[in-house]
Amino acid sequence: MTPFPQNSPEAMARILAMLMIADGNMDDRELELLEKLKLYDVLGLSRKQFIEVLHQYCEELEQSADPDGTIHLVDRVRIDELLDAVDEPKKRLLLCAMVLDLSKADADFSDVEMAIFTHMLDHWHLTLEDLQTAFADE
Repeated sequence: MTPFPQNSPEAMARILAMLMIADGNMDDRELELLEKLKLYDVLGLSRKQFIEVLHQYCEELEQSADPDGTIHLVDRVRIDELLDAVDEPKKRLLLCAMVLDLSKADADFSDVEMAIFTHMLDHWHLTLEDLQTAFADE
């Protein structure tokens, strides 16, 4: 994976990109939700920059394919590497909230998305209560 600076908008965007394609179904409603909720602004990226991160992530997945062409959309080592690129507590909470929103965008919180979300919480030692507390006044 191409390294991005720790806690950078690109590092955060790559986690969202990973989630968006993890179920094998890139849905336009996910991009529309990013726009509607102004999540590009929250990340500190333009829509075009986010799409570039998404495209780069897809290319890196393709390059990591098995010799028979199999692409592993969900790989624990890769996911952990992506998660480790964000270590600021507020950014972690923000990403978890974004992941929840994105997972519901296509009206199907898939098992893969749920597994990734649960892994994020575990990996970052967060709970749903932490999210609720962090965003209770918003």
